[in-house]
Amino acid sequence: MQYLITFLEGVISFISPCMLPMLPIYLSYFAGNADKKQHTLARSAAFVLGFTVVFSLLGLFAGSIGAFLSAYRTAVNIVCGVIVIFFGLHYLEVIRIPLFKGMQKMHTVNSLFSAFLFGVIYSVSLTPCVGAFLGSALMLASASGTAVQGVLLLVTYSLGLGLPFLLSAVLMEQLSTAFTFIKQHYKIINLISGIFLIVTGIVIALGWMNRLMALFS
Repeated sequence: MQYLITFLEGVISFISPCMLPMLPIYLSYFAGNADKKQHTLARSAAFVLGFTVVFSLLGLFAGSIGAFLSAYRTAVNIVCGVIVIFFGLHYLEVIRIPLFKGMQKMHTVNSLFSAFLFGVIYSVSLTPCVGAFLGSALMLASASGTAVQGVLLLVTYSLGLGLPFLLSAVLMEQLSTAFTFIKQHYKIINLISGIFLIVTGIVIALGWMNRLMALFS
């Protein structure tokens, strides 16, 4: 269940108001001066790998901290849940978290290695943009209580963010209508996203996530 939640958080991060509008620019950077779609896809994959590595390390750290605090599981659940609820209230614009703002400047990508490095840099610049959902994933990792689960949760989050990106690299023209529809309905998407985060926070805080994990394990 927790993996499904983190995957959905990654997908929602992809369609966030400061991520999706920049997608054509990202893909044009990956295309560079190459006229083959395979080059764009390969560089996009290297880019996804770059931010996946960084997020996985964050998951390892969060899971390790959770394991260290396993004796205080109830307190960890409550703290993590409340933080995620605050993220949800931010998405609903009930409160404002100044840290979660826009994106940083782009850089030219001419090779697989530069695409990978851009993914690493992007993982840092992305944080203020999708911090609510990334933070929620990290809170789930902390609440999981193990380093391995922490890594797996953030890999799952990265897949939710990265797979739509790779799909877009292949089907950019075909998906343009869908992207336009999403942009036109950002208010509804933000409302659903905020409610989703608040519900997730409540589930974590009450310890229900641990019960769901046990139920599906």
